[in-house]
Amino acid sequence: MSRLNLNAIISWVDSHIIDYPTAMNLNYNWSFGSSAGFCLVIQILSGAFLAMHYASETHYAFSSVEHIMRDVKSGWLIRYMHANGASFFFIVVYAHIFRGLYYGSYMEPRQQLWWSGGVIYVLMMATAFIGYVLPWGQMSFWGATVITSLFSIVPVVGKEVVMWIWGGFTVGNPTLNRFYSLHYILPFIIAGLVFVHLGLLHKDGSNNPLGIKTKTANINFYPYIYVKDLVGFFVLVFVLSVVIFYFPNSLGDPDNYLEADPYGTPAHIVPEWYFLPFYAILRVIPNKVGGILTMGGAIAIIFIYPLLNTSILRSGNFRPVYAVVFWAFVADFCLLAWSGTTPVDDYFKIIGAVVSIGYFSFFVFGGLFVGWLEKTLMLHTIKMKETTEEVKDLEPGNTHPTFKLGVFDHLNSKTPC
Repeated sequence: MSRLNLNAIISWVDSHIIDYPTAMNLNYNWSFGSSAGFCLVIQILSGAFLAMHYASETHYAFSSVEHIMRDVKSGWLIRYMHANGASFFFIVVYAHIFRGLYYGSYMEPRQQLWWSGGVIYVLMMATAFIGYVLPWGQMSFWGATVITSLFSIVPVVGKEVVMWIWGGFTVGNPTLNRFYSLHYILPFIIAGLVFVHLGLLHKDGSNNPLGIKTKTANINFYPYIYVKDLVGFFVLVFVLSVVIFYFPNSLGDPDNYLEADPYGTPAHIVPEWYFLPFYAILRVIPNKVGGILTMGGAIAIIFIYPLLNTSILRSGNFRPVYAVVFWAFVADFCLLAWSGTTPVDDYFKIIGAVVSIGYFSFFVFGGLFVGWLEKTLMLHTIKMKETTEEVKDLEPGNTHPTFKLGVFDHLNSKTPC
């Protein structure tokens, strides 16, 4: 039961966190959401400390990062925490999205919850891209040049939009200042949307592995689910610490440790690993407009997917066909990420095209066809069961002991015919 609190804030925390009714069968897959919130807090705090020593000027940006690494007390730790924390943020969010896809968290009545999460994901991508530009290394400069040039496909005003983003005729100091301001503001916007996301979650309640809604099998969030989330926090902190202290540069690009040179292009311009699946889709189509629209469609279809669903079952635990399609999609997504790192030649372009088709096929095939197939199989099973019951009702064994017991049973029995 909810406690009575006079303080409005304590009352809100009490009803939405401590006494919040949660299904008792939630497993550790439901810890990814809270772990994502924990990563967001790490990013905001570490980013705030980095901003105290960073200089958003093209002549000093790269040097200021080196100053943080060498001269600021524990600056190397804060910088590696922020850089690798972004990667872990995306790892947790991707796991959160895949869990939602498997257990049907995009279905009615949680469609608005899914869409709000999609908006957060898009803002995360924008924030991460802008943040990747700030160190002003080689990959920062050329990545900013390539990605911002994509807006040139806007009809009529495309070139003007690109110049407006740049603040000039090329990526330069105005661009860096604008990106720095946006990178500081966007995490707080994301934090605000997280509260909207939580509000929509508590409006309809959390999903569960069975995909059913029950009011009798609920427990309080604290301490039962809270303890599971704590386990997720400890695992996340442990793995993140191993990466920070032993492999701090493993998730970065070596070219970005060279200062930006507008006159020297890197051998391969690739984004951070969490953008690689969409980068692979972008470059698989040789036409610039077609590639950009396809990449945008790869993100937009995540929002459309709840509208494509035709299944009456929610959880993948009870959808064997969908489960196979889902795990094939997970493998396809990993292949897309790998494809984004490969050189652009005919062999790898074919692989990229195949896995790109597989990406879109999951949302269309898994949403429309698999749901229709499941309903067809269920109706067929129900009809077969009804037919079997009707045949049993019509058996002559109900009127004669010979047919009721069976011929051999009757011969062994002492019941007369």
